Amino acid sequence: MEQVNDHAEIVWHPDPELAQSSNLAAFMRRVGIDDANPDGYRKLLEFADTQPAHFWNELIAHVGIRFDRPYSRVFDDSQGVEWTKWCVDATGNAVLNCLDRHEGDAHASKDAVVWEGEDGKKRRWSYAELGAQTSRLAEGLRALGFGPGDVIGVYLPMVPEAAAALLAISKIGGIVLPLFSGFGHAAIASRLNDGRAVCLLTADGTWRRGKRIDMKPTVDLAVQDVPALRRVVVLKNTDSALPWDADRDRWWHEICAGRADDAPTTMVDADAPMMVMYTSGTTGKPKGTVHSHCGFITKLALDMGLCADYKASDRMMWMSDMGWLVGPILIYSTTLLGATMVMAEGAHDFPDTGRFWRLIEENRASVLGIAPTIVRSFIQAGGAGVEKYDLSSLRIALSTGEAWNADAWHWMFEKVCGKRAPIINYCGGTEVGGGIVTGTVLHPMKPCSFAGPVPGMGADVVDETGRPVGARGTGELVLRRSSIGLTRGLWHDPERYIESYWSKVASVWWHGDRAHIDSDGYWYILGRSDDTLKIAGKRTGPSEVEALVSATGLAGEVAAIGVPDPVKGESLVLVATLMQGAAATPETGKKLSDAVVAGLGVAFRPSAVVFVPDLPKTRNMKIMRRVVRAVFAGQSPGDISSLANPEAIETLAAAVRATQEH
Repeated sequence: MEQVNDHAEIVWHPDPELAQSSNLAAFMRRVGIDDANPDGYRKLLEFADTQPAHFWNELIAHVGIRFDRPYSRVFDDSQGVEWTKWCVDATGNAVLNCLDRHEGDAHASKDAVVWEGEDGKKRRWSYAELGAQTSRLAEGLRALGFGPGDVIGVYLPMVPEAAAALLAISKIGGIVLPLFSGFGHAAIASRLNDGRAVCLLTADGTWRRGKRIDMKPTVDLAVQDVPALRRVVVLKNTDSALPWDADRDRWWHEICAGRADDAPTTMVDADAPMMVMYTSGTTGKPKGTVHSHCGFITKLALDMGLCADYKASDRMMWMSDMGWLVGPILIYSTTLLGATMVMAEGAHDFPDTGRFWRLIEENRASVLGIAPTIVRSFIQAGGAGVEKYDLSSLRIALSTGEAWNADAWHWMFEKVCGKRAPIINYCGGTEVGGGIVTGTVLHPMKPCSFAGPVPGMGADVVDETGRPVGARGTGELVLRRSSIGLTRGLWHDPERYIESYWSKVASVWWHGDRAHIDSDGYWYILGRSDDTLKIAGKRTGPSEVEALVSATGLAGEVAAIGVPDPVKGESLVLVATLMQGAAATPETGKKLSDAVVAGLGVAFRPSAVVFVPDLPKTRNMKIMRRVVRAVFAGQSPGDISSLANPEAIETLAAAVRATQEH
């Protein structure tokens, strides 16, 4: 949902030395492309599109992906592009590449995890310690009777043990089912049941904004409705007093006690399921996407290692949650590439508003993952003291999750990146295991844009019949071929998989996003197709409206939604939070409305402007416009289990009622 400006100026040019020394340039040289610039990248995209087997073979060899038994073919699409198999006949394990490859080398004493709690406590795990913690937990799980093919849920806060949990489940050949640490019991139960989970790893509790949040009681309620679940393994994190089921519950430290630090890694089919990751449920029932051992780590090698230029020398900070794709991306990509992850439990702005910046400074983070919504929250807070912190360690910012507007992008580039570190814009989805479009360190930057597709994705922008729209065109984002990170279906639901993604145009993946390509070849994501506004016959994405509102300096965050209108077919409604000092008055509403009219014309004059303290968002900071629409229409908001702030629905409903009464 990026702000599009076909005439935007380039504001950052890559340093030629940086470009030549990048991971991406090294791979391009391997395949005979010497130009470390946009022209060379276009050649790489053409190579990946026209010679996909050669491309994936070279990538796997370049990164050094290990197998126990090598593959006979990198992919087999003889059953149809929808059911492509990868690394045919190979055996292996993600942990063979993420931990075992580092045993005995210089990485053993290097920091793998650097962690801080809200109370200021700090922990560091070297690669040797992470490996030992993973091995002990793996052996503990094996002793409980779990092994290859068993689905094991992970409902944990952002603590070092979360990294060990994901890797230990993979190590025994199990299937990771990550769960958002803020889920209620119904959301947990539904996913555990759908996933057919037999075990759950959790904690007694966590801390957020100085308050202890008990997690185990929520688990106890959830598992009452999950008959297949045999064990709950509990980490002591807050020393809360807990109810206990002696037949079912086990302490984490007890099942790990006395276990080997160097347990063997179970070899499985390389394309066997490694993780079932549920989508955030922005439309309908959450879908269980399926990611394999070879698929997920190879996709991360491409996206993080090449496009984002994530190096072994880097320290990445990306405050998220294990329940969204960013959590597993952080764990598996960091260990695959031999880098260091900076983890923090709790809120990004507690116990002080500058915590986020301090974490960067103190831990010398060099790669920063961030959502534009977080940036807008900092702007609303007056910058949270950003100017007081030394952020010179940052060399790359990696942005995903929600829309940029130009003001927020420029603030990030100037205040945080110091106009020297690029913002690598990155967008895709849980279903594709990472990104579809990206920026790179080879491309000059236009605000809010993407350099183009990730190689090997076969990405295109098409009209409703599947024909490419070309430069200056707007249409649907699609994939014309399978890629190694793409979900291997939906968990136990093949019909829904085909219906959801492959049914509109034969052999074309329909992603559900609107996109635009400008005259210079830069790409923009305009938002979910079902968020598109069609007012008086004119079609636009919400981002164009929201950017006009944000530019007034009065609104912090905005959701532009369409509601039924007897004349226009649909009329525009603005739901907005306010910047500090702005008042929720009719005068303010008129200024926002006038900004939209000035930018788009009188047909787009909002029929209502609603002010709220917060907008409903997922934990990875996506504004849930479908929820806003439903509340405004007095309808059920549907599945809201992925909301980070469900209380926002009640305040939104009250604000809507007050507006409609007047």
